[in-house]
Amino acid sequence: MRLVHANFARGFRGGERQTLLLIEALARRGYAQRLLVRPGSELGARAKAIAGLEIIEISKPYALHVSHVRGFDCIHAHETKALQFAFFAKLFLGVPYIVTRRVDNPISPNAFNRALYTHAARCVALSSAIELQIITLAPKARVLRIPSAYSGFTCKAQNVQAIKARFEGKFLIGHIGALDDAHKGQSTLIEAMRLLTPKYPQMQLLLLGRGADEAMLRQRAEGLPCIHFEGFVENVGDYIGAFDLFAFPSNNEGLGSTLLDVMDGEVAIVASRVGGIVDLIEHEHSGLLVKPRDATALAEAIERLYQNADERAALAKAAKKGLDAFSVEAMTQAYVRLYGDVIDLSR
Repeated sequence: MRLVHANFARGFRGGERQTLLLIEALARRGYAQRLLVRPGSELGARAKAIAGLEIIEISKPYALHVSHVRGFDCIHAHETKALQFAFFAKLFLGVPYIVTRRVDNPISPNAFNRALYTHAARCVALSSAIELQIITLAPKARVLRIPSAYSGFTCKAQNVQAIKARFEGKFLIGHIGALDDAHKGQSTLIEAMRLLTPKYPQMQLLLLGRGADEAMLRQRAEGLPCIHFEGFVENVGDYIGAFDLFAFPSNNEGLGSTLLDVMDGEVAIVASRVGGIVDLIEHEHSGLLVKPRDATALAEAIERLYQNADERAALAKAAKKGLDAFSVEAMTQAYVRLYGDVIDLSR
């Protein structure tokens, strides 16, 4: 089985982390793989350490470089530009492709997009919300669900203690994600903190990540010394280990793989009731769900869990219990079966 992965994303977000986890797991199983990325790709840089992986940088227009899939059995497109590339590779070279769609926003209903999904050997949706978007666009698309995996972040006790020491005696609320307010809803979280801090000055919010909205969000947070912009960090596991609570007020979310890592770290979660998040969290069993863009509801949920340590612990414990289905091994095995089915059908 010879596999080509294509991911032309500019940055390194959740989808690229999942691409990397899958390629690493397949490499450990001995599969021959090639990764196509844009020049200067962060994913490409991180993937260099994977034994046996061939990495090729290609420039726009990507469709002019379909020769790089010649002789391979299947193309796995991990984002939209890669899907377009895979479609043309199938058209000109006959190599079958699958696509993993990771976002739940509506797909523009034009003939080209419909063809992209209809001609895919399989369309993988991370959640029920994404599956609905694909089927709405392309009723004949062959869709199955394979969720993301938790990353297996580790933490070092001394690093966790160092983070806690910076905020001695404080209650740490965490958020991890690109500073992209239309998607991740950090402004709602900032407004929730504005409501909470007069009553609970010991609450501190740590925002991990960078993004185009950083300046705007910093401006929104003016006058709130309880909010700390930590930037992009490599030791995500150490921060998760230091959090008392995790807030995830997304306005839309394909699945929210970050939540899986937080569940693995046994931290209670308050999140928006949107997209694929509802596939991961059962309200009042494995977390609390609130209406998106509602700072008051978010603040009330945070306050509820702040005041009840036993409930925080129970929610975190229940969330971790369901993680077996979201392991890297489970995700990889599902893709291996899928690749095999697609290749068998194409022969």
